[in-house]
Amino acid sequence: MGIKGLNSIIQEHVPTAIKAREMKQFFGRKVAIDASMSLYQFLIAVRQQDGVQLATAEGETTSHLMGVFYRTLRMIDNGLKPCYVFDGKPPVMKAHELTKRSTRRMETEQKLSEVTEQADILKHEKRLVKVEQWHVNESKKLLSLMGIPFVDAPCEAEAQCAELARKGKVFAAASEDMDTLCYRTPYLLRHLTFSEARKEPVHEIDTELVLKGLGLSIEQFVDLGIMLGCDYCENIRGIGPVTALKLMKEHGSLDKVVEYISSGSANAKWKVPENWPYKEARELFLKPDVVDADTISLKWEEPKEEELIEFMCKEKGFNEDRIKSGIQKLRKGLKSGVQGRLDSFFKVKPKTEEELKAAAKRAKEAKKKNAQKGKVGKKR
Repeated sequence: MGIKGLNSIIQEHVPTAIKAREMKQFFGRKVAIDASMSLYQFLIAVRQQDGVQLATAEGETTSHLMGVFYRTLRMIDNGLKPCYVFDGKPPVMKAHELTKRSTRRMETEQKLSEVTEQADILKHEKRLVKVEQWHVNESKKLLSLMGIPFVDAPCEAEAQCAELARKGKVFAAASEDMDTLCYRTPYLLRHLTFSEARKEPVHEIDTELVLKGLGLSIEQFVDLGIMLGCDYCENIRGIGPVTALKLMKEHGSLDKVVEYISSGSANAKWKVPENWPYKEARELFLKPDVVDADTISLKWEEPKEEELIEFMCKEKGFNEDRIKSGIQKLRKGLKSGVQGRLDSFFKVKPKTEEELKAAAKRAKEAKKKNAQKGKVGKKR
């Protein structure tokens, strides 16, 4: 689900924190991708002309494999080095969100049994799409054969992506879920795994600029996200994005917002859910269950051509010429990607406040000195 309304808050208050990029602008960058989110996209979007999912002659779905192969190939072709991160066991607190999804699924199944128009049938079928474990297993096998690294997260994939980015293993976390920002990734990339046909630019969101622009600490930003409603607990009824940001700025923490609403001084329409586990949700964002990125080694390797052809063409029915062509592009892209970026060879240390003041003083003195030289030159 992510966090409803968070993107609109950033767009309105800190539009400069979101930059529209072309994929090629990330040449030489390593990126950690939320695999489950991507597989879900592929299962919905990668379809035949009649809207039906791609499948083998036996009827086994292959949309996820086509998405993984060709979308990954597109990234490699543009000089990126992707790694995929797969979800682990969901936290206990996510049970309420999973229950809601299950309820919506049952309602959709009921509606599907009642509709007769092909367009309505396809619309409801897409809503029933679910990433199964066999989708995950086959995708991991394909990535291994392609030479693309993947990581199994102990819990939430977005949190593990953010951990890899924070520790400098990758440049950014890539996901459509805005709650990835709450896990403190330096950069969030959205729309990275969209199809080229959609003509959607990649949105690069700078977390530091977001926090500075909103005037919030990371703790307050997480509290804002929880107030809006996240995967771990519902929102405060009656409070939308505009009011949530206003309350956070006025009161400084969710604890004080809850206290303010509970005191009876606030709008009577605002209702804090009974036994609301916002403190536990905050803990999950600020101290997520992740594998320490320092212990993870990401390696991009030579694709296994014969095994890829065996799996994709002979087992799954993909066109052999196209897969072979893709393998050549993959091999070439992985080699050229090793060139990397110039900024990856240098670690730029941020200047301290004292260093900035000293630099400003030197610049002022140099300017004064140059002005005095100019006066002397005129007299001569």
